[in-house]
Amino acid sequence: MLPEPVAVRLGRAVADIAWKRRGKAVRRLESNYARVLPDATPERLAELSRAGMRSYLRYWMESFRLPVWSEERIRNGFEPEGQEHLREALASGRGVVAALPHLGNWDLAGAWATTALGIPFTTVAERLKPEKLFDRFVAYREGLGMEVLPHTGGAAFGTLARRLRGGGLVCLVAERDLSATGVEVDFFGDTTRMPAGPALLAQHTGAVLLPVTLWYDESPVMRGRIHPPVEVPASGTRAEKTSVMTQALADAFATGIADHPEDWHMLQRLWLADLEPRPAPAGGERPAEAAGGEPVSGPRDEPARPGERDEPVRPGERS
Repeated sequence: MLPEPVAVRLGRAVADIAWKRRGKAVRRLESNYARVLPDATPERLAELSRAGMRSYLRYWMESFRLPVWSEERIRNGFEPEGQEHLREALASGRGVVAALPHLGNWDLAGAWATTALGIPFTTVAERLKPEKLFDRFVAYREGLGMEVLPHTGGAAFGTLARRLRGGGLVCLVAERDLSATGVEVDFFGDTTRMPAGPALLAQHTGAVLLPVTLWYDESPVMRGRIHPPVEVPASGTRAEKTSVMTQALADAFATGIADHPEDWHMLQRLWLADLEPRPAPAGGERPAEAAGGEPVSGPRDEPARPGERDEPVRPGERS
């Protein structure tokens, strides 16, 4: 509801205040940037974290304003390279899985797809509590032309597969999955886990798997790159193929993040070396969470300090 220049200045002011407070999220952001740029000085990391917080608040400012942007503004608000990869994949009728890291503003990229290309797409969101908050985020994203599925075990995977077999577009934020079902990959020289879902969907349905990276420059227009397709290996077990494909996604994500680290909004732990072991619950069983209903295990983030919120994710999305 504010004039846009005021909203921009407000977002930047909030970002700078958060950065100066040096809370848990800012410290984690700097730690993650140190993985991306291991030779960076403390001064350089501080500069990056300040720019990163400004980029993060730009994401929020734009996202809240997207429902009142005109279609022309949305069409002109995103200029991705490599559009031919997306157009060719959609024209093939095989369906497309677009996999993105937490770079730039994926809500804007999605709104661009539904507006500029006229293509609805499907994504998955973690259920939030209170339920009203989840419902509001679903309504917001559906208002932008997205179909939002709650993450409820294997049910979401089956619906995504049906959309892809019908030639549809599925978009998934896909560089963080710290459950036991995540696929271990090398990422900036150390090990983390990323979701198996994008690679499995491509294998199950024959869909084209496209990595996508996003970034900001000094203009009001967000930039991006639609990378060449990740091919399904000709041989190997399903697990081996999934591992190879997920590593290819990680490599594409790393390219985009290394080029534009300040637009990578990873305010949480990511690498396994940074995590503490998850204690086993009584009875040795873990809840089904991942697609297909596999049990969850493995590392987790440590609790927030007293009086301090845990590291944030973007509401309404699966991390």
